[in-house]
Amino acid sequence: MRASVLGLGEAGSLYAMGLVKQGWAVSGYDPADHATPPGVVRASTPEEAVDGAEVVLSLVGGSAALPAAESVAAFLRPDAVYADMNAGDPAVKRQVAAEVGEGRFADVAVIGSVPTRGAATNVVISGAGSRAAARAFAALGAEVEDIGGGPGEATARKLLRSTFMKGLGALIVESVAAGRAAGAEEWVREQIAAELSGGAGALDRLHGGTCKHAARRTVEADAAASLLDSLGVRPVLTRATAELHRGLADAALAPVEDVLAEYAGLAVANIGDARDRMGVLDGAIRSLWKGARLVGRARTVWVRSGDNLAVHRAVAAAEPGDVLVVNGQGDTSRALIGELIAERAKARGVVGMIIDGAARDVVELERIGFGVWARGVSAAGPYKHGPGQIDVPVAVGGVVARPGDVVVADDDGVVVVPAAEAVAGLLGGRAVEADEAQRRAAILAGTA
Repeated sequence: MRASVLGLGEAGSLYAMGLVKQGWAVSGYDPADHATPPGVVRASTPEEAVDGAEVVLSLVGGSAALPAAESVAAFLRPDAVYADMNAGDPAVKRQVAAEVGEGRFADVAVIGSVPTRGAATNVVISGAGSRAAARAFAALGAEVEDIGGGPGEATARKLLRSTFMKGLGALIVESVAAGRAAGAEEWVREQIAAELSGGAGALDRLHGGTCKHAARRTVEADAAASLLDSLGVRPVLTRATAELHRGLADAALAPVEDVLAEYAGLAVANIGDARDRMGVLDGAIRSLWKGARLVGRARTVWVRSGDNLAVHRAVAAAEPGDVLVVNGQGDTSRALIGELIAERAKARGVVGMIIDGAARDVVELERIGFGVWARGVSAAGPYKHGPGQIDVPVAVGGVVARPGDVVVADDDGVVVVPAAEAVAGLLGGRAVEADEAQRRAAILAGTA
């Protein structure tokens, strides 16, 4: 059996891996720089992705659902099932069905948390292709409700549920923010958790998910409000829910400087846990002296092994609050930086360096209080011939860092948070921190 997954973000990757586990041959396509899931063959074009596929899953987001369908409609097998799993307006589902052919179209509404249950998350399905799609999702372990009917009817059910679920998440985010402003965040969290059947875990899931997926859920909440309007029900709270999500999405695009200070004191491990362990550098890249810590913006550098000419250029261009993130090819035979360049960088306001390579003068680095995280230490000095680049995406410790990304480092290691996700990463890290504090208190009290 062959399947294709359009969109390899979080949900798309989980469904792709679920299909692989079932023994399907799975191809995937995503123009964005998302990692290719294990066992999935990444296609270079939409046409290549759907070639020969019996089932096509579209998880590209509501705003891209129709363009995605248009890009593959002419290349689908005659007997293929096209499952549109994007949350959005039922009217868009009908447009997608017309584009790919109503006879093969299945409107698949995901009911529940995909990060929690993966490909086994429950679904409601409608459309002419619902029966064939239902067999595929049942094989993945999902509870399937095939309601028949036409395109958009399953999505309408999901939107009705969203008026409550997305509203609940938005209310939690607002209440926690109010508690924080009043200096009573933990108390507010305890009050909310006590009313949820899942306790603190449910609170963190709803809070973190609302912040992390604000942009996508804004589209869903807007669609839910439109649905209520069409039903003659005033969507007062649903429109407020959409507004809160829109504000969170806008905040995620705000300048990183506005949130950098809020990361102070937040553990790298907590930030990494909140981001599903993504963005944490290889553990071999460690602090060169105990107690070092930094938070700053990535100023990226790419050098040839053992050559630091571009590092000097980056220091000259650096601004206060920058962290030099250097792809040194993992070479530890020659140090790319030492005391003197660190002194110059510190004088320009650079808060530290992350180096996939080596450094030296460890005692002096500690003396001047300049944090350096590196793969190793070498007494041998660098060459200064080039080539090299600055302010380009670089791979460091198995993680891609881009100019302006948030970099946090401590004794445990380093995490990189994409600039557009700075707010969500901060809120998620705080949620993990609060949960750990509650569990620690329970352990000490002998109740856990």
